[in-house]
Amino acid sequence: MLNRRETLKAALLGSGVALLPARLGAAPVAAFQSAPVRWIDGAAPALQPGQTFGVAWPRGAVKRGTALSVTARDGTPVPSQGWTTASWPDGSIKWSAHAIPADIAPDGLSVKRGRPAMPARPVRVTESADAVTISVGDLQWRIGKSGAALVQQASIAGRAVLGPVTLIGAARTEPLHGADLPFAGQIERVTVEQTGPVRAVVKIEGAHVSGERRWLPFVVRLYAYAGSSGLRMVHSVVFDGSASKDFISALGVRASVPVKDAALHDRHVRFATDAQFFAEGVRSLTGLRRDPGMAFKAAQVAGRAVPPLDTMAKAVRATLERIPAWGDFRLEQPTANGWTITKRTAPEQGWIDADEGHRAPGLAYVGSPQGGAALGVRYFWQRHPTALHIAGATGDAAALTAWLWSPEAAAMDMRPYHGTMGMERFDAQNEGLSVTYEDYEPGWDDAAGIARTSELMLWAFPSTPDSALLQGLATMQAAPPQLMVAPAHLHAAQVFGDWGLPDRSTPNRAAIENQLSNLVDFYAGEVDRRAWYGFWNHGDVMHTYDSDRHRWRYDIGGFAWDNSELSPDLWLWYQVLRTGDAKTWRFAEAMTRHTGEVDVYHSGRFKGMGTRHGVQHWSDSSKQPRVSNASYRRPFYYLTADERVGDLLHDLITSDQTLTTVEIGRKVPNAAKKPALPAGTIEMTFGTTWCPLAAAWLTEWERTGDVRWRDRVTAGLDSIGRLPKGWMTGSAPFDLASGRFLDQGRGIQFSHLNAVFGAVEVSSELIRLFDVPRYRAAWLDYCRWYNAPQGDYLAKFGAPFGPRNLREGHSRLTAYAAFVEKDAALATRAADEFLSGDAGLGTWPSDPRHRVDGVLEWPGVSTNASAQWGLAAIQNLALVPEALDRATITAPDAPGRRRQGDAGRD
Repeated sequence: MLNRRETLKAALLGSGVALLPARLGAAPVAAFQSAPVRWIDGAAPALQPGQTFGVAWPRGAVKRGTALSVTARDGTPVPSQGWTTASWPDGSIKWSAHAIPADIAPDGLSVKRGRPAMPARPVRVTESADAVTISVGDLQWRIGKSGAALVQQASIAGRAVLGPVTLIGAARTEPLHGADLPFAGQIERVTVEQTGPVRAVVKIEGAHVSGERRWLPFVVRLYAYAGSSGLRMVHSVVFDGSASKDFISALGVRASVPVKDAALHDRHVRFATDAQFFAEGVRSLTGLRRDPGMAFKAAQVAGRAVPPLDTMAKAVRATLERIPAWGDFRLEQPTANGWTITKRTAPEQGWIDADEGHRAPGLAYVGSPQGGAALGVRYFWQRHPTALHIAGATGDAAALTAWLWSPEAAAMDMRPYHGTMGMERFDAQNEGLSVTYEDYEPGWDDAAGIARTSELMLWAFPSTPDSALLQGLATMQAAPPQLMVAPAHLHAAQVFGDWGLPDRSTPNRAAIENQLSNLVDFYAGEVDRRAWYGFWNHGDVMHTYDSDRHRWRYDIGGFAWDNSELSPDLWLWYQVLRTGDAKTWRFAEAMTRHTGEVDVYHSGRFKGMGTRHGVQHWSDSSKQPRVSNASYRRPFYYLTADERVGDLLHDLITSDQTLTTVEIGRKVPNAAKKPALPAGTIEMTFGTTWCPLAAAWLTEWERTGDVRWRDRVTAGLDSIGRLPKGWMTGSAPFDLASGRFLDQGRGIQFSHLNAVFGAVEVSSELIRLFDVPRYRAAWLDYCRWYNAPQGDYLAKFGAPFGPRNLREGHSRLTAYAAFVEKDAALATRAADEFLSGDAGLGTWPSDPRHRVDGVLEWPGVSTNASAQWGLAAIQNLALVPEALDRATITAPDAPGRRRQGDAGRD
């Protein structure tokens, strides 16, 4: 017998609501056009570590199974390896990925139809019961399948030049004076994901072990490219400890480098710096009171074996044992603005200052004429406190360690930054929200479950390389070259919804383009001016500026770290799509690496949720899919085929299940008076929850072809369209089993947040992909009426009108309706809304910055308002450019203009 809730659920689901099919082959088939590909920095680099890039194709242009190749400008084949990363509903290729070797850097590339060329020395992978071996020419990497060593050995022409490579670290139970308990990585699973011929990829999963404890799960991917002596490492670790008991005091990657076959004076240590390259011998032959001879000094400085000792000046040869040998070296980068190098002869001896500087690029080498290894860390100074250590260089094997968190720094302290302060109950927590904009709740400010991904390079050499080469490798890995398909080709493929290419053909369009560039320059500059750096912070920006203190509100509740609030990630990636600009790319890439890892939970009770903006990235109690949003990761994934981000996207497909125990609206006043929910349902907003989830389901279907996720998307589309008030309902019960929203006869409920977390972008995509007329109509209604003048709205729907916010950012909804419905009056309204500055950016100088008391600032600015302005600018330029041309851009201090205000409660 059905209970009351089950009966209500059955009635609401109704009958005859079968899922509508995807629009298969409805769009005209596009003619094939080759894809031009360029380096984002504008010219081919001197060095590159191997490249992977993505190419989008119009629907129907490239049939499944079509071979694609890469050629240089002159038509010369470039060795390449390709695969499909997404498909259109008709099965044709939507996104392909391509890899080229490391030993070439051609300019003016194109991706065309045809069989790809093979590299001269292909990458090969062999697998045994206990190891995976990757061969790149004479270089072999032996990767362990169990135990502690990720890389068991690297050999060149059969001679070992690198020993075990392991994950290491330490933690303490008290942040300042506790004893360090070491831990080490242990492998649990190894998967070969690609086997060549241009690149091989091996995924290693495991956890760190300390005694009987297994914690800090990790995923490390190793990438080998044809023509490269290096192995790229993408290292991800999840913090699953207790913030009050587990204070990580060290976290790193260690490589053992054999040096026993070399005399001490033939052992070489190298550090790349931002000044003079640090190149020394373990036992120095330079600067002595007695001169050993120019040939000996020159050889040691160059990293070559010195001439036979019987040709050395006798006064030095007879006293070599009296020259100190330096066994340990360390380069410490404790902040973003200073590094030091120190060294000592042995553990029981004192440290000697050797050098110091500003920002080290993050590469160290140790070895000899018989072979050696280098380790590089991307974002070395940006992710401080970092370090590079060389230990035991006077022994049989030197330990080369890249510290992602230096043991010389204070331990990580991830405890909440304040106590309960009397906010045990929701009413008091809402009072706190009203004054500090922080949604606090005891126990919900928990860091357990967040992650961090780091990128490293490990090189194996047959002998000590020239210092210029090592410096070049350091520069390369600090800011890796990147290939990107031309924006015009991306635009023609019609991916990621509605956006347009840069257009400066009229004064108004040029002004908008200038402002878009100014915004990127300003925020990228603020990262450096305000030192938004550090292991957990790098990649994020602050939410709102404090004009009284002349600093960002780093310590004020929800005004501190932005955590993707109102989609700055999307703003930056759409600007990348349309311009291919290197600065914007690297800004967006760092943000994607941060927000997808640090601001999202990867394990525990909040898994799949992200954390609302706050003083700590995990401190706010609002855990929502709007932050873990798949829409924020998709552009980077498809442009790079990055496997780690692919994992993050996949992990989100079941995150709606977390909402059964994490109720987003639990603190909203009068929440208890809401209609009862049928069994198996949860309350779900359309824009801040369903759209981010739909982006994940769409991506999973595109990547895998699994129709379950297509059907889940279409169920949501159809059921929203069937609600009497459609999208304007704002929120409804969501049936977790069917993926459908249920009709409870609700009225209109507008939220200024519902359409500003990727809803505009994903809705545009879904409407193009699926034939669901009801959803299209519901979305167009929402777009027309959200920003509608009060009189027009009341004449149509009656009272109440209700509050609105972010009018400038929501102008793109109006523009979308105007474009689709070919409504010139609506287009004019969209332009007026966009240029009003109402609850948006509200300033139009050619350079928005000025100085107050010597401090460069932009008074009243909020990152999230800038993001919404940027997205509105990009989409309005694509949808209603002529209406923008007719509008008048007023001066920033003109009557009726106002600056960005409080974004409102969220």
